[in-house]
Amino acid sequence: MPLTTVPLNSYRFRSVWQVDSPPDETFDVLADLGSYPHWWPEVREARQIAERAAELRCRSLLPYDLVFQTWHNAKEPESGLLKADLVGDLDGTASWRVRPDGEGSRLVYDQHVTVRKPLLRALALIGRPFLKANHELMMRNGQRGLRTYLAGFQAARRG
Repeated sequence: MPLTTVPLNSYRFRSVWQVDSPPDETFDVLADLGSYPHWWPEVREARQIAERAAELRCRSLLPYDLVFQTWHNAKEPESGLLKADLVGDLDGTASWRVRPDGEGSRLVYDQHVTVRKPLLRALALIGRPFLKANHELMMRNGQRGLRTYLAGFQAARRG
């Protein structure tokens, strides 16, 4: 069997989150790309560019911004699937699967991207571990931010 190598500037990520909000409410927030800067600290800006698309600017601990357009190509509330194509400093796909989990939701985030930003491509060999750690931090902060944001909705409904 031939060995295949993965280019150093290609990444696959998977994160699993639990939130205390029902799947339909969680899905609606995730589908609203414009809301991301309100709950995800590393998503610094979201600019709507089409009905199902936005341009996002993200920055975590490392001193660079990633700017890319995200285009929903699947938005299926009944199955809990959100999937988008990414184009720009990151090219590839990202998806959310939202499922019931007790009284809350279980979210599975999958991302398969190639980094196109020239500086990051040039530093791929030495930078790869830093990019992966940076991504993990961003995901932890995103989960924490989403939980807080959704809790605000639930408190408003009760109050």
